Amino acid sequence: MSVGLGSDQGTHGEIGSAGETKAWEREMLEKVLMESIKEQRRARRWKIFFRFFVFAIIGLIACYVFDFGVGSSTVVAGSGRHTALVSLNGEIGTEGKASAENINNALASAFDDAKAAAVILRINSPGGSPVQAGIIYDDIMRLRVKYPKKPLYVVVEEICTSGGYYVASAATRIYVDKASLVGSIGVLMDGFGFTGLMDKLGVERRLLTAGKNKGFLDLFSPQSDGQKVHAQNMLDEIHQQFIDAVRKGRGDRLKDNPEIFTGLFWTGQKSVDLGLADGFGSVSSVARDIVKAPHLVDYTVKYGFPELMVRRFLAFVGTFTMNALIAELPFFSMR
Repeated sequence: MSVGLGSDQGTHGEIGSAGETKAWEREMLEKVLMESIKEQRRARRWKIFFRFFVFAIIGLIACYVFDFGVGSSTVVAGSGRHTALVSLNGEIGTEGKASAENINNALASAFDDAKAAAVILRINSPGGSPVQAGIIYDDIMRLRVKYPKKPLYVVVEEICTSGGYYVASAATRIYVDKASLVGSIGVLMDGFGFTGLMDKLGVERRLLTAGKNKGFLDLFSPQSDGQKVHAQNMLDEIHQQFIDAVRKGRGDRLKDNPEIFTGLFWTGQKSVDLGLADGFGSVSSVARDIVKAPHLVDYTVKYGFPELMVRRFLAFVGTFTMNALIAELPFFSMR
């Protein structure tokens, strides 16, 4: 009996052990299969991604090589006698089409073309950076000296104020529409202050600086009288630079009116009366009636698709990086 019982127990034990082994093997096999499926899915996703990436690179290369008709300018090779056109649209700044680099490069090409009888700078701008506007102004003055027989006419369409007018004042003549907006010779520095709100909310500003004015114009700290005076002095200095540039460019055509340099702006019709502009005209009428070369050739810098994408990406990265560095610095603007 004891032998029989021992024999039965051993048999049942072996069967149980074999069942557990099979269950364990099945579980492991399922895990291996699931991991294999997941790995295959990951591999497919990466394969799709890399294929898309390669196609994108090939597409960009194709755009760069063939350019699909979108070149760096619309200048027509072999153009006869013509009027060169450069457009300044939008806010003047370091990035975008209205940067000093783009405008100056276009103007240099226009002046350098012997077949261009004159250059028209078409402006639709509310202003922007005084630095960029000043760079364009200085380069126009340089080009006018270098090419004394080639006039530069500014044609204002919708708006030419602040930094836009800073640039325009360097022109040989300025033509406007009767309803254009012209002027706003002034400088501003804007921002916000949250000290009162923080006091109501019971929020304490903890700003540590080395140098008593390092937190100059911090949004969350009260302004001292000394800092206000310093900021106003800087504004007045830049404003005077603007005034000097306009006086140099316009000369005795400016009327003796104390309101001209106060930051006010006027219609195109009134701007002619004040000597801020010389007459009325459009791009086509100036080319036809003043230059006597109605054929227009556009020298405005235009980017092809690849270069545009690269510039936008670099601008995004640069803006994202620099915002953290300049967030507390004062910003001057001609707008």
